[in-house]
Amino acid sequence: MARATGVEQSGLIDVEPGAEGVARPKRTIDKTFRRYDQDQPMLLAPDLRDWIPAEDPVRWVDDLVEHGLDLTPFYDDYTEARGAPPYDPRLMLKLLIFGYSNGVTSSRELERRCQHDVAYMFLTAQAAPDFVVISRFRKRHLKAFTALFTQALGLCAQAGLVSLGNVALDGSKIRASASRHRAMSYDRMVRAEAELAAEVEALVADAERTDAAEDAVHGERRGDELPAELARREGRLAAIRKAKADLEAEHAAKARVKAEQAAAKQGADETEQAAAGEEAASTAVVPAKAQRSFTDPDSRIMKTSDGSFHYCYNAQTVVDEDSQVILNTKLVTSGADSQELPAALADLVEALQAAGIKKLPRTLLADAGYFSEANVEAATEAGIDPLIATGRQKHGTKPPAAPRGRIPKGLTPKQLMARKLSTKKGKAAYARRKAIVEPAFGQMKVAQSAGRLRLRGLDNAQGEWTLQAFCHNARKLRNSGFHPIPTVALG
Repeated sequence: MARATGVEQSGLIDVEPGAEGVARPKRTIDKTFRRYDQDQPMLLAPDLRDWIPAEDPVRWVDDLVEHGLDLTPFYDDYTEARGAPPYDPRLMLKLLIFGYSNGVTSSRELERRCQHDVAYMFLTAQAAPDFVVISRFRKRHLKAFTALFTQALGLCAQAGLVSLGNVALDGSKIRASASRHRAMSYDRMVRAEAELAAEVEALVADAERTDAAEDAVHGERRGDELPAELARREGRLAAIRKAKADLEAEHAAKARVKAEQAAAKQGADETEQAAAGEEAASTAVVPAKAQRSFTDPDSRIMKTSDGSFHYCYNAQTVVDEDSQVILNTKLVTSGADSQELPAALADLVEALQAAGIKKLPRTLLADAGYFSEANVEAATEAGIDPLIATGRQKHGTKPPAAPRGRIPKGLTPKQLMARKLSTKKGKAAYARRKAIVEPAFGQMKVAQSAGRLRLRGLDNAQGEWTLQAFCHNARKLRNSGFHPIPTVALG
């Protein structure tokens, strides 16, 4: 048998000429490929700005920090002349804003981007601050992020992105930096406290006997150091006792408020209300399954959209209809929304005033989780027309016909609200609720990775969430065509 030659050999197979059922390899063609030479020196522009396209979002962030924001709250925090010079707040803010806007929230990942990503190298002028510096700057200036959010809201109003016609209030569960595996239920705390206390007592007694009998073996040590095992158990015992006390105080406070409200409804005076509250607090019982996280004690177990339970905060957020600009947002530790509406309205009015917006929203849209007579009254007193669902309608249920004629007398606030929702105007307005608030949460969680926080504790988490809200509004500004540097007409 003869072997295939030439092109057939280049195909690395043997072919017998004329053999049936054997496919012949394709012949090579004279194809020209792009030049590939790893030894070719790179001829790069000496200025990093020449590496960035003119319309790249990183240039907009750079201009926003340089020309569009007042950074006084950040600079005013530096009151000590001693120490090594810190990084300029402009650099650090550009890094955080661009990173958070693109879902890069890890300080370690931000450090890596500063070393390998041209956009981050441009923003930091190749300074590449390490992750510890980035993390410390973020924690140091958490309160100043509120000032940034207020400025961004004012810029959104100037750009015509805030109409204040219909606004929607809703809550979204934001995952805390806490694991369910680093938590303990109340009944387990009670058992663990007794077990650890007994172990600590036994270890202390054993250490005292050993110290008394064998002082000579300590050498240069003082001889009164705690054994590592004892110190570890004492730390766990202290953490458990604190978490247990916090749970007891929390449920006592809830029982007190509930008893005082019940007494008030029965016509009791202030002294009787206080006595009822005190009695309820002293006899409050913590449910056995009540949990508390050891990594972030401020977070609470909440049911999330995937049907599972995680340690979360509840982001109460008011969003404007036209551009889904966030008007106000605040993290709370309650998974229920019903009690949060009055505080959200007060915060909304304060946020609008701080941003220089004198107008109030015309209509407030909220789902059934917010309905109560007190909430309807609170919105009305604030000068905002409430449109709050009175209950959840089952799928496939035919909506009630639009009412006609005069409003009947003697209707309760719930019946009045249900009637308002069944009118053509009410249906049309309420149908917009999801289209207003849900996109804002979706955009933040997908584009900015805002569904999970990195900082622990309510105050720290609130500061980071405010930064996320600022980045959301800043993205709305950029997409609208707004630029921090006004274009000057020539001629």
